[in-house]
Amino acid sequence: MSGPPQHVHGLGAPMSGREHAEFLIQAGRRLTASLNVRRCSRIAAELACSFLADTALVVLPAQYRRSRYLRATAAARGVEEGELSLAAIAELPGLAEALAGLTPAAGLAVDPGRVPGWVAPQAIGRIGHVRVASLPGSGMPAGALILIRGETSPPFDADTEALTGEFAVRAGAALSSALLFEEQSRTNEILTSALLPPELPHLEHAELAGSLRASQQAGQIGGDFYDLYWPQARQSSDTALEPSARDHGEGDGRSPDGDAPARPGAHGPQQADVWPSPLIVLGDVCGKGARAALLAGQIRHSLRTLLLVESRPERLIELVNRSLIASPVPDSTVTLVLATPRPAPDGHLLVDLAVAGHPEPLILRADGSVAAVTTGGTMLGILNRIDLATVTVDLAPGELCLLYSDGITEAIGGPGGHELYGVDRLAAALATCAGMPAAAVVQRLEQMTSRWATGGDQDDRALLAIRARPLPHRNPRGLSSHRVLLPGAAPDPRTALIPGTTPAPRTGTIDPSDPVPGASRPGGDATARAPRGRTEGCP
Repeated sequence: MSGPPQHVHGLGAPMSGREHAEFLIQAGRRLTASLNVRRCSRIAAELACSFLADTALVVLPAQYRRSRYLRATAAARGVEEGELSLAAIAELPGLAEALAGLTPAAGLAVDPGRVPGWVAPQAIGRIGHVRVASLPGSGMPAGALILIRGETSPPFDADTEALTGEFAVRAGAALSSALLFEEQSRTNEILTSALLPPELPHLEHAELAGSLRASQQAGQIGGDFYDLYWPQARQSSDTALEPSARDHGEGDGRSPDGDAPARPGAHGPQQADVWPSPLIVLGDVCGKGARAALLAGQIRHSLRTLLLVESRPERLIELVNRSLIASPVPDSTVTLVLATPRPAPDGHLLVDLAVAGHPEPLILRADGSVAAVTTGGTMLGILNRIDLATVTVDLAPGELCLLYSDGITEAIGGPGGHELYGVDRLAAALATCAGMPAAAVVQRLEQMTSRWATGGDQDDRALLAIRARPLPHRNPRGLSSHRVLLPGAAPDPRTALIPGTTPAPRTGTIDPSDPVPGASRPGGDATARAPRGRTEGCP
């Protein structure tokens, strides 16, 4: 942190070439030490005050018709900060021109009698000499420098003017870099905030929780994404409901009269007073970083727009596929899973799933068993004709449907640092979460995956849990052991709603020390994975 300004050279005293060079070296070193605009401006004002003037002001370019300034005074400790209006800037002759880059870096002399009161503090007494200089930046001015000497101080001589010009060039270059960095950071923050996942709402019949982790530690965004949409309920005249209609329905998927909601996937709402259940989307676009995040954002906004005129998930996926194929951007591909949770009798939750090339969702039953929803479908953005897998999952109270991206199952790490996490390990980890709230499940799985992922080249990771709310006064944890489905046992009656799913097989208690069936072992094939479409025991 900078201390109070100290004079390193008496004003008006003869300067040697060595002192001149030492000052410029010190100025260059301190000015380039930070890309913070405020800190850089403070250093520039303190340096100018310590060698060139009794009081020095750094005025930054105007933003929203106001300019920030920092003022250092030899007779006072610290630096004063403030803002100037355009009218105040016009009061000082030459300042507007300096901010526009029309004044030389060495500065121009200003009549002390025309200096407004805001320029200099009373501590320096009567103003004797004033110079206003431009701070040249990279392509555009970086601000202005005001140098003030008291009546008892000597005037600015030719050596001081030359030194002022060299100092202004260095200060302008440093400020220009800091201003550019500030603008880029602000732009990045705005763009990033628009691409971050939404806050998931509270639903009366379901718990929602999600987690995103970008592969690049320097950023918060990547190619994995999730979002939630409320499809527009339309009247017969295709006019949208007023906002109060949504508020009246309280976002629970029911009509204001408490009727069961219309099921998305037919032809949209049939009555004006029906508010559809939310549409939940989790996707994974090709690539990583900002380019992948941009494509993810375009897909999210495309879905939001399409939902104004279309509510069928299958049709939405087809339209997204056509849009990606027509995109001029190469590698515009994505896998998607769309989920629509709907309340059912006895506290059950029906989840309509439409899957396009995405990893199979996992179902956590109340007794701790885990089933994979065997799906398939085609990745979007490659073929004109695509295959879609649509199924409906019945969740009893306390049961959970987990959506995830392949960055979870393809996380590289483990004891040898080169094994894939795999579907089996994910299923076994999920089995230990029976009875937990959705947020706790997501947090636990994210922690376990992060501990596993020790390799350097990781993919983005996304998790989203949809859980049927447990009935009150009931222990949702079920059995104390955690079970994962193994091949060859009697089916669970509820899996009848999951076409193609491996029937609920026999179960077995999982011991964390047991080997992982079908997974790679130390010294084995690093890419070995259990077959998709079923979940087997693993530690």
